[in-house]
Amino acid sequence: MIGASLIAGLWTVADHRATALQSEAEIAANTKAVSLANTYALQLNHTITQIDQLTLRLKYDWEDRNAIVDLKRDQGRGLLPQSQLYASVVGPTGDLLTSTLKAPPNVNISDMEHFRAHQAGCCDEMLITKSERGRVLNRPVVRFSRRISGPGGGFGGIVVVSVEPTYFVTFQEHSTPGNQGFISARLASGPLVATKAGNKMSEIPIFYKNPPVFPKDVGVVVESGERFIDGEQRIVAWKKLNNYPMLAIAALSTKDVFATSNAAKRDFQHVAILGSLLVAMFSALAAFLSLRLAQRRRQAENAADTYRIATDAANEGFYTIRPLVTKQGYIEDFVLEDCNHRAAHLVGLTRNQLRGKRLSKLKPRFLREELQSLCGRALEKGFLDEEYRIPAKSPMKATWIHRRIVCSAAGLALTIRDISDAKAHEQALSDLANSDSLTKLPNRNWLGNFLPSAITRASLQSGNLSVLFIDLDNFKNINDTLGHDVGDELLVQASARLKGALRSTDHVVRLGGDEFVVILEHTDSSQDAERVSTSLIRTLAEPYSLSVGNSNRITASIGISIYPSDGDDCETLLKHADIAMYVAKAEAKGTYCCYRKEFSETLCARLDNEGALRQAVERDEFVVHYQPRVDTLSGRLSSMEALVRWRRPGWGLVYPGDFIELAESTGLIVRLGEIVIEKTVAQIAAWKREGKTVVPVSVNVSPKQLRDGTVSGFFEQTLIHFGVEACHVEVELTESAVVDRSPVVTEELSKLRALGLRLMVDDFGTGHSSLAQLHRKRSAIAYWQRDLRR
Repeated sequence: MIGASLIAGLWTVADHRATALQSEAEIAANTKAVSLANTYALQLNHTITQIDQLTLRLKYDWEDRNAIVDLKRDQGRGLLPQSQLYASVVGPTGDLLTSTLKAPPNVNISDMEHFRAHQAGCCDEMLITKSERGRVLNRPVVRFSRRISGPGGGFGGIVVVSVEPTYFVTFQEHSTPGNQGFISARLASGPLVATKAGNKMSEIPIFYKNPPVFPKDVGVVVESGERFIDGEQRIVAWKKLNNYPMLAIAALSTKDVFATSNAAKRDFQHVAILGSLLVAMFSALAAFLSLRLAQRRRQAENAADTYRIATDAANEGFYTIRPLVTKQGYIEDFVLEDCNHRAAHLVGLTRNQLRGKRLSKLKPRFLREELQSLCGRALEKGFLDEEYRIPAKSPMKATWIHRRIVCSAAGLALTIRDISDAKAHEQALSDLANSDSLTKLPNRNWLGNFLPSAITRASLQSGNLSVLFIDLDNFKNINDTLGHDVGDELLVQASARLKGALRSTDHVVRLGGDEFVVILEHTDSSQDAERVSTSLIRTLAEPYSLSVGNSNRITASIGISIYPSDGDDCETLLKHADIAMYVAKAEAKGTYCCYRKEFSETLCARLDNEGALRQAVERDEFVVHYQPRVDTLSGRLSSMEALVRWRRPGWGLVYPGDFIELAESTGLIVRLGEIVIEKTVAQIAAWKREGKTVVPVSVNVSPKQLRDGTVSGFFEQTLIHFGVEACHVEVELTESAVVDRSPVVTEELSKLRALGLRLMVDDFGTGHSSLAQLHRKRSAIAYWQRDLRR
C-alpha cells in the first residue's frame, strides 16, 4: 500500500507540474501573440497613414494648376523611395502620366479594377485594393489610390501608390514568431497583403487554406490545424487598424509554444516511471535507491541554482508572495517570500531587504496599499495581466510597467516588466498622428476625436460651445508671388498669434492649407464668439515679419456656429461654420459671420441649379436664337448674333442672365460654349443648303474658354465638319478677354485670326482696355457701351 501510494503521488506531482508548465506556456504565448499583433498594428497603421498622406499630397499638387508634379525628380531628390514603394499619376483615360516606375511608353490601366472604381465615383477617400501582379513591375503589389478632380469637379484621373508586400513586413525583422509562426497583414475583407513566416518574408498565402474572418476588431484564439495548409495548430492574435480596412495578425505554432513544456512533461514522466520502478524494487534495491535519490536531490539543487541565475539576469522582476491566513481562514497579510535582483531594483531595494518582508511593512504607504489590492484581486480572479502607470511619487524606477500575477497552490507569482520605453514610443507615434507637422497645432485627426467629447461635456453642463472656422484671405497670392516657403512662414506666425490670443481652455486646430478651426468651450452666448472673432481678425491683420520683409499683411474671414442652436454634432457644426465663413468672405473679406439657417437653403438652391445645369449640358437642353443686325442706312440685314437659351424642364425658357454666371463659376461654360458654336455652325450650313442668303453670325466666347486653350481647335474642327467658311462666323469677346495678356489667351486669339474668323469686342469702355490694346489684338469691330457713346 505504501509503495502504491508513493507511485500514485509521484505521478500526481508529475502531472501537476506538467500541467502548470503548459498553462504558463499558453498564457505567455497568448500574451506574446497579442503583443506582436498590437505592435505590428501600430507600425502598420503608421505606415499606411504615411501612404495616405502621400496620396493626398500628390492629389492636391496635381489638382493645383500652379504646382509642378515630377515624381522622377522627387525620387531623385530622395523625397520618394527608390524601391518597394512607387508613386504614379494616371490621367482620366487611364494613361500613365508620371511615375517613379521605369515604365514603357503608352501604359494604360483603364481596364484595372481600382481605376474603374474611381472612374465610377466609388469614394473620396483612399481606396486599398488586394495584392495582384503589377502591369509594369510584373510582381505582386498592393495599390493605394485616390481620385483626382478635374476642371469643373469631373473625373481627372487617379493617384496610385503601389507597394510591394515585403514593404509591410520589413520593419518586423526582429520579431520572433518561431519557426512555424507568422506575422501577416490582411485586408478586412480577407485577402492577404503580406506575410513574414519565422525569419522569412513570403508573397504567397502559405498558411491559411481560406481567408480568415474574425468576429471582432481584436482578439486571440487557438486555431485548429484544419485551418492551415501545413496542418499545424496555432495561437492566432489579431487587431484591426483604427483608420483603415486592414488587420494585423500574429500566429505562434503550438508545437513551438509547448516544445519546452512537452519536453519537461516527458522528463517528469521519465522520472515518474523511474520512481515507480525504484519503489517496486525498494526491498531489493534500498541502497541503490538511496543513492539515486541523493543524486536527484543534487540535480534539483543545480536546476534551482541555474533557474536563479537565469531569473537574476532577466529583464523582468519576479516575486513569489504567500498569503498569511488566520485560524478563522481570513487573509491578514502577505509575505514576499522571494524575488530576483531585478525585482528588488525596480522598487529601489535590495533582494535581502525584500525577502521575508510583509507587505504591511513596506513603505511608502501607497505602494503597500497598491500591492495589497493587487494580491487581493488576483486571489479573487485567479489571474491578472495589465499595464500600469506608475505615480510620480512612487519609488519604482519606471513610468509604465506590465504586471502579471498568477495564483497557485503555493501562493502568488508576480512578474513585472518595465515598458516605459515602449509607452514613450507609442505616445510619440500618437503625437505624430494628431499634430500638424508645420505649425505643431492639433490636426484634423485630433479634432475628430476631441470635438465629440467637447460636445458631450457641453450637453451634460447644459452650456454652449462655439466653433470658429477661419480662412486666410488671398493666401494663395502669397504662395504664388512670394513662394511656398514664405507662405509656410506666415502660417507658422499666424498659428502662434491664434494660440496666443485664446484662453488656455480654448483650442486652435489647423485643418490644412490656410484653414483653421477654433473651439471655444464655456461660452455664454454668441456675443462671446463674436468678441473673440473680432480680436482674432485684428490680431491676424497686423503686419508679419517674414524673410522677404516686414510689411506683409493678410486678413482673415471667420464663420461661427454655436452648439446646440446651429447643430448637435461635430460634422454639422463644422459644416455650418464653413458655410458662414464663405458668406463672410463673399460679403466683405476680413470680417466674421454667424451661421443662419437661410445660408444652407441658399447653398442648397445653388447646388440644385448647378446639378440641373450639368444635366442640361449632358442632355443638350439648349436652343440658339439669332438676333439680327440691320444697316441703318440701307435697312438691309448685315449680320446676326447667336444668343443661347436654356429650355429647362418645368421652368420654360431661361435667359443667359440667369445661368451664364453659374456656368462660368463651375467651369461648365467651356462645354456650353462648344454646344453654341456647334449649333450655330450647323444652322449656317442648313441655311446654305436651303439656298438662303447667309450673313455673318457672331458667337460669344468667354475668357474662361480662351484660357482653357481649346476653343480655336474646336472652331476649326466644327467648320471643317459642316463645310462652312470662316467668313460666315464672327467671334464676340468681352473686354476682359482683350486685356488678358497671358500666353494661352494671346495664342488662342492668334489662332482664331489665322482661321479667318473676325474678332469683335462687346461693351467696349466698361473696363480698362484702350484703343492701343485693340490695335495690338487687331480686333475688327468694337461695340461701344452706351454710356461711353454718350
